[in-house]
Amino acid sequence: MSLLIIGWAAAVEAPARPNIVWIVGEDMGPEMGCYGDALAATPNLDKLADQGARYTHAFTHAPVCAPSRHGLITGQYPIKTGAMHMRSKLVTSPVTFTKLLRDAGYFVSWPGKTDFNFDQPADFADSKKNWWTTDEVPRQPFFGYANFTVSHESQVRNDGNKYAENTARLTPAQRHDPAALKLPPFWPDSPEVRRELANYYDLVTAVDYNAGDVLAWLEKHGLAENTIVVFFGDHGRGMPRYKRWCYDTGTHVPLIVRWPGKIGAGSVRAGLVEFVDLPATMLALAGGKVPESFDGVPFLAADGKEAGDRKYVHSHRDYMDEAYDRIRSVRDNRWRYVRNFEPSIPYSLKNDYMEKGKTMQVWRQWKEEGKLDAIQSIHFAAGKPEEELYDSENDPFEVKNLAADSQYKEKLEELRAECDRWLEQTADKGAIPVEQLVKRQIILPRNAKQEGRGKQKPE
Repeated sequence: MSLLIIGWAAAVEAPARPNIVWIVGEDMGPEMGCYGDALAATPNLDKLADQGARYTHAFTHAPVCAPSRHGLITGQYPIKTGAMHMRSKLVTSPVTFTKLLRDAGYFVSWPGKTDFNFDQPADFADSKKNWWTTDEVPRQPFFGYANFTVSHESQVRNDGNKYAENTARLTPAQRHDPAALKLPPFWPDSPEVRRELANYYDLVTAVDYNAGDVLAWLEKHGLAENTIVVFFGDHGRGMPRYKRWCYDTGTHVPLIVRWPGKIGAGSVRAGLVEFVDLPATMLALAGGKVPESFDGVPFLAADGKEAGDRKYVHSHRDYMDEAYDRIRSVRDNRWRYVRNFEPSIPYSLKNDYMEKGKTMQVWRQWKEEGKLDAIQSIHFAAGKPEEELYDSENDPFEVKNLAADSQYKEKLEELRAECDRWLEQTADKGAIPVEQLVKRQIILPRNAKQEGRGKQKPE
């Protein structure tokens, strides 16, 4: 009898490991229909959310692309590895989670952007083809990456007159009327600002079309049922006081996960997820071992249920190209704490790339003309407070700083202590001058474009 049982068991095939697909919209926050934005036109992504789980509290650790993507590919905080400065480069490339996926038997396709703040290692991927545009099906199990740049900051301001090309598939009904949009309270209300915001919403719809192409490819090749699809934006929208800022506007991102048969359709999950959790989760679901060096923890279990019990998420801002600041932030499910290590540097520090947009230009013009109200004027204060505390649930744009209110002293102390713990745990290399990071052979010297501009001083 035992021999028969053994023989039968050997004939049973092990369940096929799931394929994994990441779809990324650049500079894209949760301005989507499934996140309650009635102005958004995102039918494909809304359908994806209806088929899986929508995460309401997902955050990047860095509100700008390269440090954000560094954590996504390495599973480690950039302030720990030394990759926290935008447009810096590590001397030694760390191990990528995609290499570990390959070690676990996965075929990895990663076309397009590899903005990691280090040179991509030769072993980080098998292919760099746009796999969803061909009839070639990667060897299974596979990890497929699809990154769409049409929503990037440069496209919002229509660099190169590419807006028409990027939005060619939109129907007239999907194009956004600038007059109908709701502006955040800190921006000036002008036609130029409204036009750029309408551009952004149109480009989000363009991302939705591209995401639909990927999803259709999976269906066409019979792969949808055994593929975990993960959609997210790399940080907040590419507009002033969103991208580059350690507030919800810059760090809160959409996160949708579809896993047929494992995740209930139309699920809403409110647990905290941080970007460094994504590579740990994918490795665990692929049957690989999560390295001890990883800072993240799996947020999704093998049965499709929520995993982990994260209490806080973290974020940082350091060099943004030529513009220097040092900010650290901690957020729980409701409250955000911000620590400004350089309070003499104003919020309005200029960044050449950001200054190309009409929104920033008009904001500065209104400042000079004395047309800003109290909230709009905060950005042009002479300096910053050393600490900020926001009730992000009731103050979603985080404009009312409660750090000096004794009523919230206990919460301030709690998040301050967590910030201290995080900086100690990571041995925050943002405290080390760039020259010393170069001398210690942690990063390469910054290029002429960066170094020539130098550390900007307050105006």
